[in-house]
Amino acid sequence: MPSPAQLARAAEDAACAKATGRPLGSFLLAVTAGGYIALAFVFWTTSQVGAQALPWGVARVLGGLVFSTGIVLVVLTGAELFTSSTLTLTARASGRITWAQLLRNWAVVYAGNFLGALTVVALVYAGGTWHAADGAWGRVILDTAVGKVGHSAVEAFVLGVLCNLMVCVAVWAAYSGRTTTDKVLALTLPIALFVSAGFEHSVANMFLLPLALLLRGTAGAELAGDYAAVTWDAVLLGNLLPVTLGNVVGGGVMIGLMYWTIFRRPARHAPSAG
Repeated sequence: MPSPAQLARAAEDAACAKATGRPLGSFLLAVTAGGYIALAFVFWTTSQVGAQALPWGVARVLGGLVFSTGIVLVVLTGAELFTSSTLTLTARASGRITWAQLLRNWAVVYAGNFLGALTVVALVYAGGTWHAADGAWGRVILDTAVGKVGHSAVEAFVLGVLCNLMVCVAVWAAYSGRTTTDKVLALTLPIALFVSAGFEHSVANMFLLPLALLLRGTAGAELAGDYAAVTWDAVLLGNLLPVTLGNVVGGGVMIGLMYWTIFRRPARHAPSAG
């Protein structure tokens, strides 16, 4: 197993490669990542249909475990996810990339993730998945969306910080793996932790909230309940904006820059042998 200092170097090297790669390649890899996370949310939603019969904590942990499938697919296929791309702050701190390269990478990956998530929204809606279990599948989506847009801006930001702290520490730990099994084990429990605790992941919300808006506007009486709180303003300004900023702080600062300061900054400022 690599030492913690070697993991820090591996994470920085990967971040540098992402920020200096071809934008088109990054965008296409980001589309796939957005799709994988959206499909993981499909898996999560399915696991929660009828889960009221289970103890609350058991249902939440079950949902967290199945959702981890998305992050596993992202890492194993080399896809680019905005939340883990916040680790490019380490390459910027070492002076290996410019601010322009960092921000370009974030913008390209964020847009690609959104497109990938919206593609799965369209497929799930057109396929009628939300009708499953007499509409209970769609109700899980709507009820979850109401809870997410019900957070204050501060709550959404803090939940975003907590979420990406776990996502990035999972990705960081996965660099220690030498086999597929190693990487899957390193990723699964941190992701299950953030999902079961109800922390906020911007890319997952790119799937959930637009699908909830679509269902609220067209499902009619089949999905009973008052979902008027789910609006575009609430989705974009009340949730995605503060959650995205929280993700940057949780992953880029609390994991990336923290470990860079511990393991990489001393190497950068060490005197030369001469």
